[in-house]
Amino acid sequence: MLGVLAIGFYHFHKNKSSEDYYVGGRSIPAHHVGLSIVATDVGGGFSIGLGGLGFVMGLSGTWLLFTGLVGAWLSAVLIIPRIKAIDVSQNMFTYPDFLRYRYGNRVALLAALISGIGYLGFTGGQVLAGAKLASATLFPSAPFGLSPMEFSLVLIGTITVLYTVVGGLKAVIYTDTIQWIILMVGLLFITVPVVLIKIGGLGAMQAALPAEFFSLTNISMVKFLNWMITIIPIWLVGMTLYQRMYACRNEREAKKAWFIAGLFEYPIMAFTGVFLGMCARVLVPGAESEMAVPLLIQNSLPIGVAGVVLAAYFSAIMSTADSCLMAASGNFVNDVGERHLLGKMSPEKRIRLSQVVTLLVGVLAVLIAARFKLVLDVIMYAYAFMVSGLFIPTLGAYFWPRSSAAGAFGAMLGGGGIAVLLQTGTITLPTGLSSLGLDAAWYGIGSSAILFFFLSILVPDREVK
Repeated sequence: MLGVLAIGFYHFHKNKSSEDYYVGGRSIPAHHVGLSIVATDVGGGFSIGLGGLGFVMGLSGTWLLFTGLVGAWLSAVLIIPRIKAIDVSQNMFTYPDFLRYRYGNRVALLAALISGIGYLGFTGGQVLAGAKLASATLFPSAPFGLSPMEFSLVLIGTITVLYTVVGGLKAVIYTDTIQWIILMVGLLFITVPVVLIKIGGLGAMQAALPAEFFSLTNISMVKFLNWMITIIPIWLVGMTLYQRMYACRNEREAKKAWFIAGLFEYPIMAFTGVFLGMCARVLVPGAESEMAVPLLIQNSLPIGVAGVVLAAYFSAIMSTADSCLMAASGNFVNDVGERHLLGKMSPEKRIRLSQVVTLLVGVLAVLIAARFKLVLDVIMYAYAFMVSGLFIPTLGAYFWPRSSAAGAFGAMLGGGGIAVLLQTGTITLPTGLSSLGLDAAWYGIGSSAILFFFLSILVPDREVK
């Protein structure tokens, strides 16, 4: 934690402009960007969540990150050539900057609000993952009259917010690289061998677990489709991903980064995280699913080894939380504050405002984390809200010349609104539809597509780009 704080303060003195703070001066090498992408996308939330999936369903839980491979490679082929052709000439910093270029200010403002709120929730999921890990391993009792979970939330939130606030995107990407290396070394080369020895080898593990845990078909088609519809579209609308597209030197470097990210997501991290959850099912069978791997670390690994593995998980958690903080901050400062409330500012004032907003977003994320119990619940709620509102208008902006600003605005309101109403239980589906078990994102994206098509036809733009 002291190490990542030091990197943050180093880049605090290096950042001279908003371009440095938000897009790393558009000069970061592909391997750093690629590792930062996978560290951000998988990170702590999915690391802890994957362990939970391995605990309850075995190897089939790896399909969750297969969606990451598909999303990353589709983006590399279909999206990066288009966005890299225009980002520098249009001076783009954020995802809504692209929608502003295609649809205008009103659509970009709504997209910024949806994206900022979504990433606020996603950050909360990462902080919750860190708190679960810390409360199970480091702080079984806590000072100041706080519960272990409350103290852990405050500690993890404070460290993550502080180095992100001062360092900007360069600090985020370079710490991501270090954190991801620590994570992979800690899990693949330390935790897996040590835990397997403790279990008694693969044969003993197979004897202790149900046979279906070693199959890739121990998953319903509905769950698989829900993961696909919720996660793959995020690669088209994720603010963290657009910042990294802009941060790459050119199209070739950006494509290389996205191909690297896809391979690290699946199969490497997918099978590692799920396998540890399966090990936890053997060694701590009575645990709550997402607490199983933290308890495995606490109860099964020797002193010293446990410390390295804890560092690995905390690295993953912080690598995602910092990127999400930067994304939400960028949306609120660049796309809402400067363009609609405050007007143009000097580079110094803009950086200071960015730091203040990043701090406020971090505090809100900690409060959100305190309201949830399962990390994957927070993440999937945030993803469903974002893709329901943003996916169809963004797809249209790239591939349908007749897309209109009216269609995009209506689709964002309708799709995002339907997802929120369903997730909160404000509206319920008819019995026939609810029995299908489809995620709210299906209905949000479907509503968005209908509104987008008809409004674009009925209310076309005066000039089609």
